[in-house]
Amino acid sequence: ALLNSVAMTKAEAEAAFGNATVYMEKFLEKPRHVEFQVMSDQHGNAVHLWDRDCSLQRRHQKIIEEAPAPGVPTRLRDKMGQRCADACKKIGYRGAGTFEFLYENGEFFFIEMNTRLQVEHTVTEMRYGLDLVKGQIKIALGHSIEDYELEARGHSIEFRINAEDPSNNFLPTPGTITEYREPTGNGVRVDGWARTGTQITHFYDNLISKLIVWGVSREEARSKGIRCLEEYVIGGIPTTINVLADILKTKEFVNSQIHVKFLEENFEIRELEEDEVISDRPSKVN
Repeated sequence: ALLNSVAMTKAEAEAAFGNATVYMEKFLEKPRHVEFQVMSDQHGNAVHLWDRDCSLQRRHQKIIEEAPAPGVPTRLRDKMGQRCADACKKIGYRGAGTFEFLYENGEFFFIEMNTRLQVEHTVTEMRYGLDLVKGQIKIALGHSIEDYELEARGHSIEFRINAEDPSNNFLPTPGTITEYREPTGNGVRVDGWARTGTQITHFYDNLISKLIVWGVSREEARSKGIRCLEEYVIGGIPTTINVLADILKTKEFVNSQIHVKFLEENFEIRELEEDEVISDRPSKVN
């Protein structure tokens, strides 16, 4: 089967591009998605702000992110972060960026670099007490990051509150919010835009808000996340709130045994059909 696939791929490549060269990628069975936040200025300075685990995804779109990535050896984490910062210096990169990797069996495999802030940059902000948006603007204005004081504290988790129906394959659920109440408390942050009466349409991304919690330990952050999700009220439309709380309660999350296929394997998520893809297309957020 492999030989036939290679032959077919070479034939298609030759016909389409006039070049039959093919390459093979290493297969990773159950990798995690781990990324490193970097900041780099025009004065030759570059820093990394450690890593984030973004493995909990449905259809390759993240719904829970945490920092730092649990279970990664500190020496390896420091090494990879420094390599990312060094790469920024070598290519003359300026601004905020994210190096994304797959991680399995103690090894990192490079995916891509996103030359912008990520949706999940908030978990890094919570750990470092920094405003990365402000930092990015200052860099664009020519400021130096040479005097950045970087000290990471505790553990942070972000939850994407989407207008989706987890019981129906996480399909988008346009409608009107009839009741809206956000959780509050120390170490709790909500980045959102909705309120009672807000209409969620199918024309735009269905992300209602981001709930971010911080704790002195991962377990404290997890417990606080469950409490906040149980207090979060959005009426009138199905959302991801309840399933996010369910994920935090699984033994796999507690024991840091998640991977990029965890939700598909445990929450009955299937690939969308073509007509469903069209209706879901506005919700594509990296």
